[in-house]
Amino acid sequence: MVNLKNEIKANVLKTRLSDIYGFSEQLAQIKDLVSLTIGEPDFPTPEHVKKAGMAAIAADESHYTATWGRIATRMAASRYLKNRYDLDYDPKTQLVITNGVTEAMYATLATFVGKGDEVLLPTPAFPVYDSLVELNEGKLVEINTQPDGFLLTPERLQATLAAHPRAKVLIVNFPSNPTGRSYSTDQIQALADVIKRTDLVVVSDEIYSELTYTGRHVSLARYLPEQTILFNGLSKSHAMTGWRIGVAAGPAAVMTEIAKVRELMSTSVMTAAQVAAEEAFGNGMDDAASMRAEYERRRDYVYNEFTRLGFACEKPQGAFYLFAKIPERFHLSSAAFCQDVAKTVKVGMIPGSSFGAGGEGYVRVSYATSMSNLEEAVRRLQVYCDQH
Repeated sequence: MVNLKNEIKANVLKTRLSDIYGFSEQLAQIKDLVSLTIGEPDFPTPEHVKKAGMAAIAADESHYTATWGRIATRMAASRYLKNRYDLDYDPKTQLVITNGVTEAMYATLATFVGKGDEVLLPTPAFPVYDSLVELNEGKLVEINTQPDGFLLTPERLQATLAAHPRAKVLIVNFPSNPTGRSYSTDQIQALADVIKRTDLVVVSDEIYSELTYTGRHVSLARYLPEQTILFNGLSKSHAMTGWRIGVAAGPAAVMTEIAKVRELMSTSVMTAAQVAAEEAFGNGMDDAASMRAEYERRRDYVYNEFTRLGFACEKPQGAFYLFAKIPERFHLSSAAFCQDVAKTVKVGMIPGSSFGAGGEGYVRVSYATSMSNLEEAVRRLQVYCDQH
């Protein structure tokens, strides 16, 4: 009798699921745990957006849409990107609605990456990138940004390109998961000056763009429109993770090919979710403002308290994560430290080792939870630190 597992492709067998979810599920078994693990907005989807989705269902908006997404949804997304980030995309030829940014990332990497193609990734980074590169048989080249305050510098990028002159793709994510770090206009321009002298395909995941605390978010696509595939969406800005609305945008000739792959993955995005997205993009331009203000308040609290407890941190400039260095006196790996803290004082955090090179020795803290939870977590961590 055939053993079907023996027939599975080797790269699928090698591909691992994110440590984040597995570790979180493991910790979830601990009673009365204060969880600072998953990056999930704790706000509701704005009421006017929910009403638009419910009205679409009531109106029987329940059929297939175009592979690229409803034209009305694409037009709304295009206007949103123009108004917020001064980006120009033709909604008919340059923009695709996807089932979240993960689908956009898979379709894009499947379009560009073949066996052995080198993909540059500044780390620490969200582990899904690593897994999708591996699934497409690419070769991941990690760029450890820890020595540079968790930012990719032009100098480090140039050094990496010198060592990997045949690199094909560069993935960037800012504001960053897990570090919360982001780039100023001058820093983006400096990186663009290096990249434009190469043939790199730039995949820029900017899903946290609306959760930027230090001025207006500046997109890499603004300076490299012909080299960049931009990802954005509504999951973080409008607390719509479960609606699965992502946007992929780039040069028309490229987006035609990405749309082919996306069609083979899921045909189209849920119709009512697209109608809700039109409302969010069109009339919810400022919906993120109140959420962002609350995240910033929590950011300041967590940053100050973790620093007081002896965790060295780079202050986050966006998203809702703190990447904190474990005090050396604990003499534990990041995984062992997180397990011990969870078991001893019932606070859940994600080990930095889950995020690749430069992550070991750190923990990722998600402050997408209530201030009362954050205060209780700090109180418990104080007890843990006092015991050691």
